[in-house]
Amino acid sequence: MEINVIRSNRKTIAAEIRQNKLIIRAPWYATNEDINRFLRDHQKWIDTHLAKAQAREKAKEGIHKLTQEEIQALANRACEVIPARVAHYAPLIGVTYGRITIRCQRSRWGSCSSKGNLNFNCLLMLTPPEVIDSVVVHELCHRKEMNHSDRFYAEVLRVFPDYWAQHQWLKENGDMLLAMLGE
Repeated sequence: MEINVIRSNRKTIAAEIRQNKLIIRAPWYATNEDINRFLRDHQKWIDTHLAKAQAREKAKEGIHKLTQEEIQALANRACEVIPARVAHYAPLIGVTYGRITIRCQRSRWGSCSSKGNLNFNCLLMLTPPEVIDSVVVHELCHRKEMNHSDRFYAEVLRVFPDYWAQHQWLKENGDMLLAMLGE
């Protein structure tokens, strides 16, 4: 298994599995022995999550790839649904916003620019309505906090208390939806 160690100004060692690779995030001061101890202590978690990642990759092989017509239909539907959800949540959060753009993206579900322009992935139309709302609220809350701080998430949860459940749904199912785009 390929292991990639990324050092930064963090305080703890953490593991992440992405694209069948193990990513270890460690503080600058962590020694190789600290990292090896972490790997030994968390071997069961690593094995379990690596097996899940490999199963997801295998499942992607037989997935239906969307045609250009299907992607366009999703984008058209998103142009109807998402602006209405943004208009619903913006006053509840107490923010304004600029342009709303619908895109077909391979890695992001939404984004918010410093000018208040919002971008959303048309593949959100393949998710439950609550997931769409969670992404809309997430991006609108960036109008108050352009970060992912505790204050940011407090605002998200104030408006959308079920946020973490929807975030988890997207985390568990999102890569399968993105795989529908093909290469």
